[in-house]
Amino acid sequence: MANQELTQTRDDASTGKRDQTMLPPVDIIEDSTGITVYADLPGVPKDKLNVRVEDETLTVDAEIVLPLPEGMQASHAEVQRTRYHRAFRLSRELDPNQVEANLSQGVLKVRIPKAAHAQPRRISVQVA
Repeated sequence: MANQELTQTRDDASTGKRDQTMLPPVDIIEDSTGITVYADLPGVPKDKLNVRVEDETLTVDAEIVLPLPEGMQASHAEVQRTRYHRAFRLSRELDPNQVEANLSQGVLKVRIPKAAHAQPRRISVQVA
């Protein structure tokens, strides 16, 4: 079976060019206190990763770095594109000011808690 990448074409605002990027596989898990996004970004170092929240949109941009020993060239490469891009519209229930991100062994974990108004809360009942 051929290697099939999920890709997209987008306009790069900084260069004005159309750019082919890979869509990283993503898992999104929701619990009562917020959501956690896991994105597979193999080959991406921290300095080539940009995670941001702007106008209720979570955006992940990353660039793969495949180091080769000096003087060597790859004779075969299955990775044809070296950039990842993914964007998600965030619910108003989430708090974009409390986002936490962690990159470990090629997996990006982004935690976005629910805003205080959307958190479940226990109501105390008074006995008359």
